[in-house]
Order: sequence, then C-alpha cells, then structure tokens
Amino acid sequence: MAQYDKADIERRMNGAVESLKSDLGGLRTGRANVSLLDPVVCEVYGAMMPLAQVATVSSPEPRMLSVQVWDKSNVSAVEKGITKANLGLNPMTDGQTVRLPMPDLTEERRKELAKLAGEYGEKAKIAVRNVRRDGMESLKADEKSKDISEDERKRHEEDVQKLTDKYVAEIDTVVDKKVQEILTQ
Repeated sequence: MAQYDKADIERRMNGAVESLKSDLGGLRTGRANVSLLDPVVCEVYGAMMPLAQVATVSSPEPRMLSVQVWDKSNVSAVEKGITKANLGLNPMTDGQTVRLPMPDLTEERRKELAKLAGEYGEKAKIAVRNVRRDGMESLKADEKSKDISEDERKRHEEDVQKLTDKYVAEIDTVVDKKVQEILTQ
C-alpha cells in the first residue's frame, strides 16, 4: 500500500499558508480588530484555553477592544493571558469586562510588529518543510516496500520540491505584504 499522497501534501502545505494568513490577520495595523486576540490563551480551570472559550471579544469603538469574561473568577486569568501574549495592550478591568485601548503605533512598535510578522512567516515555512520531509519519507518507504521504482520516487520528489518552493514563495509574498501594511499605515 503506497503511503505517498500528493493531494494530502498539497492540502497540508496550503493549511500552513492559511494558518499564517489567520495569524497575520491578528497583527494590528492601527485599528482594533477582534482577531488580534485570537492567539491569546488563558489558564482557567487548570487548563490553557483560548480566550474565545472563556469570553466574548468585541470592538465597540475603532480604537478599543472589549472582552466580556463569562465567569467573574476568570477575569484575572484573562488579564494575565492578554499581558503574556505580548501584544502591546494594557488591560483595564471594569467588573467582568476587560477594556483594551489601542495605543498609537510608534515607529518602534511598527518595527516590532514587522519582526513578529517575519517570525510567523518563518514558522509557516518550517511547517511547509516538515510536510515536505514527511512526503520524502513516505516516498522512500514506498520505494523500499517495492510499491514504486527509484525513477518514480525521484520524479515524485521533484514534484514535492516544486510544491514546497511554490508555498514558500507564497508565504514570502504574504509576509512582505503584511510588513508593508504595518510600516506604512
């Protein structure tokens, strides 16, 4: 039974790019965006949970995020989670609501956000390369089990490399576009 599946490899590489786009959507460019808090996790009930599972995030004003915590006992955990996420936001608690005013983007903060966008891009490239490695290993296993010939393996390895190059170039394009957006607004 052959292990190599080109469609699966392409799906997984595309998933890495989509995940990157989602992560970059959370990087703010001057306006409050609820997706900014997507990477925030809080330690509640003895486990790490995404903010979306313990509170409702809204944007009542263009430069303000509001986090309505469902359980009053989790307010401090939500504050800690937001602070640990290193998003450059100062949480202000008002009962069960945590308000997050958006500070103006300084030149220094813009550079930090651009650097963070680059780090997200690098993580996505690593994910794509890991998928490539898995594909290459499955091709070698297929050759070893005599499911494919050495020539077929080499041809498929070229296909996997072309897919990898395509998705790495797409990641570079997405990151460059986001960095330009951050630095110019």
